[in-house]
Amino acid sequence: MKKKKNLNLIIGGILAGAVLLLIIVGIFWLPYDPDAMNIDLKHAGSSWAHPFGCDNYGRDIFSRVMVGARTTLFVALGTVGIGAGAGILIGAFTGYFGGWFDEVMMRVIDALFAFPSILMALVVISLLGSGKYQVIIALGIAFVPSFARVVRSEYLKQREMDYVKNARIIGCGHLRTMFVHILPNILPVLIPTVMIGFNNAVLAEAGMSYLGIGVQPPDASLGRMLSEAQTFLFSQPLYALYPGLTIVILVLGFSLVADGWKER
Repeated sequence: MKKKKNLNLIIGGILAGAVLLLIIVGIFWLPYDPDAMNIDLKHAGSSWAHPFGCDNYGRDIFSRVMVGARTTLFVALGTVGIGAGAGILIGAFTGYFGGWFDEVMMRVIDALFAFPSILMALVVISLLGSGKYQVIIALGIAFVPSFARVVRSEYLKQREMDYVKNARIIGCGHLRTMFVHILPNILPVLIPTVMIGFNNAVLAEAGMSYLGIGVQPPDASLGRMLSEAQTFLFSQPLYALYPGLTIVILVLGFSLVADGWKER
């Protein structure tokens, strides 16, 4: 079993690393301007000059995948940053202190958790408008309840441990006990949760951009590319294949890493 988990970590790391490498290279170098149009290259097939071919505007698909993956990663990281950051704070305080504060906050969290994340994000988008920063805020708010519940559950377990009681006996303050003593001990659970949240954020961003309510032109994202490619799915299938495959590889990679990390 341990060998299987180690294999998951290795394979997942390779898959996720391949996409991350593509993104890092794209920050410093792009073969073409991803927004440059050339009508003479409309629907051009794969070649040495354009490995992934060109889209219906003659734009280089490989360059757009590099930029689109960067945008999708940026949205996913921002979403997890907001969701995990707020969720950890809420879960830590409610799980550590308990009492009436825990009851009130968890009723609010339960009410928010009852709504699907995408539906809640759509409500926020309807108020803030479309765009990558609006998507980050919308999805970040929608992801807070899931992180808060996980962290609260772990803090409820840890606060009864001897090391926490000893910390309080020697005079450690509540904040130090919560974030210096307890938080490091829940990382084996928290890190896979963050990775899964990252995967969900990638898929949520792709879905929202595909529907036209996420990242807006001229910004490229993998979901936006899939939306633009749907009209040409049969005449130019490679247009949709490459951004779709990038999403699959990224999500599968982090899923395998999360699974392997969970059983370390």
